[in-house]
Amino acid sequence: MKLKKIYFWLLFAAMFSLTPVGCSDLLDQKPQGEWVEGDEGSGGSFQSDIFTLYAKLRGYHVTSGTTALAIHSFRSEDAEKGSTASDGAAHGRMFDEFEYIATNGLIGSYWTANYEIIILANKILDDIAQSQADKGTLSEGDLINRSEAHFFRAFAFFNLVRAFGEVPKIDFRINNAEEANIPKSPTAEIYALIDADLETAEAHLPQSWPPVYTGRLTWGAARALHARTYMMRNDWNNMHTAAMEVIQSGLYNLNTPYNQIFRETGENSSESVFELQCTATASQPGSNDIGSQFAQVQGVRGAGEWNLGWGWHTPTELLADAFEEGDPRKNETLLYFIKTGEDPSSIPANQPYGEKPISNADVINKYYNKKAYTNPSLRATYTKGGFWYNIRLIRYADVVLMAAEAANELGNTGEASDLLEMVRSRARGTNASLLPKVTTTNQTEMRDAIRHERRVELGMEFDRFYDLVRWGIAQEVLHAAGKTGYQEKHELLPLPQNEVDKSNGVLIQNPNY
Repeated sequence: MKLKKIYFWLLFAAMFSLTPVGCSDLLDQKPQGEWVEGDEGSGGSFQSDIFTLYAKLRGYHVTSGTTALAIHSFRSEDAEKGSTASDGAAHGRMFDEFEYIATNGLIGSYWTANYEIIILANKILDDIAQSQADKGTLSEGDLINRSEAHFFRAFAFFNLVRAFGEVPKIDFRINNAEEANIPKSPTAEIYALIDADLETAEAHLPQSWPPVYTGRLTWGAARALHARTYMMRNDWNNMHTAAMEVIQSGLYNLNTPYNQIFRETGENSSESVFELQCTATASQPGSNDIGSQFAQVQGVRGAGEWNLGWGWHTPTELLADAFEEGDPRKNETLLYFIKTGEDPSSIPANQPYGEKPISNADVINKYYNKKAYTNPSLRATYTKGGFWYNIRLIRYADVVLMAAEAANELGNTGEASDLLEMVRSRARGTNASLLPKVTTTNQTEMRDAIRHERRVELGMEFDRFYDLVRWGIAQEVLHAAGKTGYQEKHELLPLPQNEVDKSNGVLIQNPNY
């Protein structure tokens, strides 16, 4: 249960401080299996910096706050800023209406936060390389540390290349700020670095960890992220290979019912490929040191007991209408609420807690994101902000849908149908009348079915906007949704103007900005 949860890297530090460094080479296992008691030295001498990378990834501007949600989600037709019209109005115009300005604070924060991860990862990699040169070998713990640093660098560069396109390829240690002032590199070079980083991570990370290490990076997380990077490039062969290797590993399954995945009891379920660990304690009920603001940013904007958060990142009616009739995932994606003074009977009670939240009368959204909805007993125990709520970054269902899409694009509609059915079968549960299997052998029809499934299965998580971009339909879909300000140039954000200015002509702004 959440109230007994121990923040994992604090526990790592305590355990590893008592653990002698072993000399066995964990790389003898390819791919590596589960780390077990007796595999000594897995902490490594660089573990404190590695744990800082986990904290930075969980940070407000990378995954958990309005910065990440605006860049990854607001720009799609399925999500919007929400809250009140005046609250963050400039960010609404920027990301909902595509009135891009290079001085927007969120893009500056996103740029900086991701480069902070990259710069620290580079430091770790350089320190480990120096240690190897001095000692002639590395402990198994530092081999894992190195792999984690490669993963984090790849993750941050993937964020940047999708958001901005060409960016500076800082893949070396920075000792002073001037060294970071370099020109942009072509996207192909950024992706080549991402590929190399993830190949290293895949080769050396274990397939699983015992429960005490829940949330630590694994081979599956690296391989699944690699599949996602291939997906963004529409590299169907490599995407299919990577996704199928994760599926065939047998490490994950879809046995967790959909209505449990996003509850606290469903944390780190059998389909969790990469999940950021957050918690709260009696002494730190609302601390970002051990938790995040992910649930608070998206919580119901109300008063008193319903003052759960800021009410940002909210589902649109278009997303609500996208679900097939009776699809149980609709009620697990949309959090229903009433406005102050309205009749409570006008909305259904939200399960599993039977609550009918009351939001301020001036909010502009119709729903909140139920995938950030917290347990009322934990709100009473700690704080209404939900700092303990884990962030699901990669789910197995996403991997299965990646494999399905790649299979279909490679001409194998039969395989795509079977993979798609894995996801739809879990969604329908025991009600065989819902969500019939998609059996078409027409590639175009199957493509449409897979795209629909990604939309409803992964609704309000991350990256719908990037799906629209890579499919080449962003302008068509967004204009139909009323976001007529979108133009082709808006698939990339402008570089933060302050970064351009302080580079003294080295960093060139993106075209048309």
